[in-house]
Amino acid sequence: MKVAFLDRDGVVNEYPGNGEYVKNWKEFKFIPGSTEGIKNLHRCGFKIFIISNQAGVAKGIYRQKDLDKINKKMQSHFKKNGVSLSGIYCCTHLVEDNCACRKPKIGLLDKAVSELGANPQVSFFIGDSFVDMKAARSFGAKPILVLSGKEKISNRNNWEFEPDYVFDNLLIAAHYLCSRHE
Repeated sequence: MKVAFLDRDGVVNEYPGNGEYVKNWKEFKFIPGSTEGIKNLHRCGFKIFIISNQAGVAKGIYRQKDLDKINKKMQSHFKKNGVSLSGIYCCTHLVEDNCACRKPKIGLLDKAVSELGANPQVSFFIGDSFVDMKAARSFGAKPILVLSGKEKISNRNNWEFEPDYVFDNLLIAAHYLCSRHE
């Protein structure tokens, strides 16, 4: 079984900026090509999970029901495009809560895989930050950094480690994975 874990903000939808949040569906804007990238991963047999830190809920910036609505509309968007996501998992805790589910911890990845009912033989984590890359490494997934969100190539000298792969965006990452893992 092949699994692709995807961060949300900066990978699927436009990164709102440091300290900023996508608070409602009107503010959710798909990155050009991200839907096609997810369709490609689905077509190539990947189980796809969205794994996202969403501390804006705990901070009171938006409500859980707003996050649920975004997730529902995102899921609906993908269904209309012939893709059924295997799951959307969000940590709504603050950093200081020290929960097991906030990336770079791997609680949400463990939960996703256990609900899938199997261990992935091949797994990748596509993210736009080193929080995602550290979660990938800790979980045993191959870290794929996309430069469509938080992290920039100009910061490469300051990276904590070199991810297994670096691509401009999800569409290019998906094309690569499908060409190598069909």
